[in-house]
Amino acid sequence: MKLKRPLLILLAALLLLLLVGPFLVPVPPLENTVPVGELTDPDSRFIEVNGIDIHYKRYGQGEPTFILLHGFGASLFSWREVTQPLSQYGTVIAYDRPAFGLTERPLTWEGENPYSQGAQVELVIGLMDALGVERAILVGNSAGGTIAMLTALKYPQRVQSLILVDPAVYAGDGAPAWIRPLLRTPQMRHLGPLFARQIQTRGPELIELAWHDPSKITPEILEGYKKPLRLADWDKALWELTLASRESGLAERLDEFDLPILVITGDDDRIVPTEQSLRLADELPNAQLAVIPRCGHVPHEECPAEFMQAVVEFLK
Repeated sequence: MKLKRPLLILLAALLLLLLVGPFLVPVPPLENTVPVGELTDPDSRFIEVNGIDIHYKRYGQGEPTFILLHGFGASLFSWREVTQPLSQYGTVIAYDRPAFGLTERPLTWEGENPYSQGAQVELVIGLMDALGVERAILVGNSAGGTIAMLTALKYPQRVQSLILVDPAVYAGDGAPAWIRPLLRTPQMRHLGPLFARQIQTRGPELIELAWHDPSKITPEILEGYKKPLRLADWDKALWELTLASRESGLAERLDEFDLPILVITGDDDRIVPTEQSLRLADELPNAQLAVIPRCGHVPHEECPAEFMQAVVEFLK
């Protein structure tokens, strides 16, 4: 009995620490943030789609229309090497997906979470509607490839074909299911932006991991990736995206794809392993495969000439 009372006190103290302790950790406001207007380029455009102010750029004219969907931690900046070459074959529209780039980052909303996969699919279609695009070729890198494929499944009449660049299909999307309820607790919501801010220090390391030859990464490229981190609330929005992440379920639905698909991968992808892209191209009913030698997870950045060669052969 004498031992039981101290043990209960200890357990109560530990429980109190777990419940209250996270709120004692300070989350200082972001420093040196600037209005979005200070970060735009001369060719930047904005359009409201589904209640969100979307940052996009447009190149070329005529058919077909290519819509470019970047990966996690990136922005439309990641397509800079191929937008002009692609525009020789039609209209090119690149935009910043929610939580990235210069697109608006809502922290409150009504209805579906704008950072969820479902809302991002609707955003693709909403953007097409707003810009008068009836059908498009969706070009998606990594997590952007996931959204492109989900869009094609839900709106097959709006998608002409898919170009999937090292797409994330078999790897899990976001945190494991068992830990997600913990991430949504008030304690973790308080700490979440601090975890998101780690991308400020780990970002260059992740970019190097995405390239076969990191020596090609210039200071200008690093600055292009860092620029959106000067906006207010980018950390909170990135955490909301993390909370909204789910398994896509695409691996079980590959037999539903009946449109032309090109899978492009670098032979040294260390983020979505090259073997996964090879497997995807084999399991899709109507897919072509292009493996670019001495290239990593972002061939449109690292190996743009080889990327364009694969795309042009596919278009033919």
